[in-house]
Amino acid sequence: MVNDEYIAKETCKLLLQINAIKLNPKNPFTWASGWKSPIYCDNRIILSFPAVREKICSFLSQQIKKRYEDYDVIAGVATGAIGIGMLVANKLNKPFVYVRADRKKHGRKNSIEGFYEKSQKVVVIEDLISTGNSSLEACQSLISENLKIKGLISIFDYNFEISKLNFESKNISYSSLCSYNYLIDYAVKNNYVSDVELTQLIKWRNNPQKWNK
Repeated sequence: MVNDEYIAKETCKLLLQINAIKLNPKNPFTWASGWKSPIYCDNRIILSFPAVREKICSFLSQQIKKRYEDYDVIAGVATGAIGIGMLVANKLNKPFVYVRADRKKHGRKNSIEGFYEKSQKVVVIEDLISTGNSSLEACQSLISENLKIKGLISIFDYNFEISKLNFESKNISYSSLCSYNYLIDYAVKNNYVSDVELTQLIKWRNNPQKWNK
């Protein structure tokens, strides 16, 4: 089994190679929150590259085996982690459900889709973590159905202090294959960004709400 640092570096390399992570300080992206950002992460692209999705699924499976001995179900957070979560559940030979942050407004009005039993232990898979709010809302949906959260694992984490505080406040453990810190280090060493762009990426990371106002 490979170590965490190898997984982090390899995941960063793969995400940059398939353009799942886009770095563009000159023409910032606008997030749904309204924040301006020099980086955009779209991990749904992973599903379109068989070799890459196989590696990412293997990394997630290895990390779950390493961190969680006793769990019953894999839950993917809708919508970004449904596809990858299902593939990981298949690799681990575990049942799979997916969870919405908000309950459906029609039909059976489910917040969780798939079969599960009360009190089962769940490992949650997320595609990325920014503030952690949407991930924690999905976890709360599981908890409200009397499921027990063993922990959450994501593909990418922006390393915001607020996400750490949010997860700690809910007493939910989380981890990620790779993070913003590893990403920037890899991007610089492999000429994805210039020194000037690096400065902007660091400034944004230190104060994303007020960057580029």
